[in-house]
Amino acid sequence: MEREIKFRGLPTCKDKAELDYINFDRDGNFAVGFYEDGYIIGKVAEANGEYICPEFWVDVDRDTVGQYTGLHDKNGREIYEGDIVRTGKDNIGDPEPMIGQVVMLEGSWLIESEKEQEAIDLFSEITSREVIGNIFEDKQLLEEKQ
Repeated sequence: MEREIKFRGLPTCKDKAELDYINFDRDGNFAVGFYEDGYIIGKVAEANGEYICPEFWVDVDRDTVGQYTGLHDKNGREIYEGDIVRTGKDNIGDPEPMIGQVVMLEGSWLIESEKEQEAIDLFSEITSREVIGNIFEDKQLLEEKQ
């Protein structure tokens, strides 16, 4: 199975006009693409034997960079490391609903809830997952009651 490798991060520039001019791939306020040394970089727009020119590059806050998990939530939204996810109770026998942060731990994508002091697999065939925010813009969601 081939998985798309990409990242997202919040741009360090906060000038809306300048960000609109750059015309980069977005997920809300985040730039989306490849990640290299503090930059989110677009696909190759032009290349030859002497140079490579990406579609765009955006300076991002390194602390906000998260990797795409390869999964989508129940609404079709891509799920990234650092997203805040709510689980649902869809079937009898499902685990109790919870809200937690998407993290990579020992090679697995998990939903980690500090409040509940537990972590469950992000991927589940029986329980729905819904992205409700991210830890960089919506940290207060982790403290809310489910």
